Amino acid sequence: MITIKEIASRLGMSTTTVSNVIHGKTREVSAETIERVQKFLEEVEYVPNINARNLAQGQSKIIGVVLKSLDFRLWHSSNILNDPFVSEMIGGIESAVREAGYYMMLYISDDIAEIIQRISIWNVDGLILFCMMDDDGNRVAAKYHKPIVCIDTYSSEKNDNFVNVGLDDEKSTCEAVKYLIDNGHRKIGFVTDNRVGVDRARFWGYRKALAEAGIEYSDRDFFLLEPAEEAIDRNIEKLCRRARDYTALFCCSDIYATIMMSALKERGLRVPEDISIIGFDDNLFSRVCTPRLTTVHQDADEKGRVAAQTLVGMITGKAPASKKIRLETRLVIRDSVRKIE
Repeated sequence: MITIKEIASRLGMSTTTVSNVIHGKTREVSAETIERVQKFLEEVEYVPNINARNLAQGQSKIIGVVLKSLDFRLWHSSNILNDPFVSEMIGGIESAVREAGYYMMLYISDDIAEIIQRISIWNVDGLILFCMMDDDGNRVAAKYHKPIVCIDTYSSEKNDNFVNVGLDDEKSTCEAVKYLIDNGHRKIGFVTDNRVGVDRARFWGYRKALAEAGIEYSDRDFFLLEPAEEAIDRNIEKLCRRARDYTALFCCSDIYATIMMSALKERGLRVPEDISIIGFDDNLFSRVCTPRLTTVHQDADEKGRVAAQTLVGMITGKAPASKKIRLETRLVIRDSVRKIE
C-alpha cells in the first residue's frame, strides 16, 4: 500500500498538503493542487489506513458486543443467535454502531471468566454486554475501565459501573397475568427455563398479579423447561401432562409459548379452547403461529439501538441521562387467550 510520504515525494509536495487533501482539510490548498492529488489517488487506487489514523487519535472505532450464552439450546441447537429476540437486538446494535461511524466486534461465551480474560486485552472503545447475571456486569467493569452499557442486566450490587438498558419486566408481566385473570383464569402456570435475571423479575410480576387477585400460588405452578438437548423432549412431555390442570400459561418468551402451543396441539389440547397462552417479546413467531399469540411487546431492535447510541454518547463524552434506561412495553392481544364466563 502506497504511503502518504511516497505520494508526496512522487508529486513533489509536502506530506502535510497530501494529508490535508486526503482528509478533506482543503481550506488552504489550491484547487489545482487538490485536483492533482485526487487524480493521483485514483490512479494508484489509494485506500486510507483507517487503523493507523484511529490509533493516532487514540481510538479504535470498534464497539465490542459480548453475549453470555447461558446454555441456549433451543430446538437442539447451542446457538444463541437462533433466538429471534437476540438476532433482532444485534441487528439494532449493528445499525446504530455503523451509523455512528464505528464497527462492531461480537464475542459469545457461556464462561464469565473467559469473557473477562478476553475483554481485558481488547482494543475497543466501549462494550455492550448482554445476559450478564448477578454480579457479572460489575466483575467486567472492574477489569475494563472504558464505557460499558448492559442490556437486560439485573445486578446483585448497586449499579454504578455501567448503564443498563432494559424493561420493567415485573410490571409488564403483572399486567399480562392480570389480563388472564380479567378473562376468568385463576389456574395459571408460569413457564420459564431459569430462575435468574429477567425471568426472575417476570416471575415476581406473575406472583404479584396472583396475590392482588387473591389467588394462592403453589410451587407446582412453576413450570421449569430445561433447554438442554438431552432433557427438552422429556421436559415438554412432563409439562404437557401437568398443563391439563391449568386454564392458562404465562410463558417468559414467545419461543417457549410457541413450543408449548405446538406440543399441546400434538397431544390433543387446543389453544385457546382448552388452554390459553400468553408470551413475551412479540417476535416473528408470535405473528405467524396458529392461533396468533397474545404477548407482551418489546422492541428488540430499539433496545439494541438505544444501547449502542448510549454507549457512543458515553465514548464521546456525553453523560447518560440515567444509569437505568427503561423502554416501554405493551400487551398485544391476539387469538391465544379465551374468556372464561
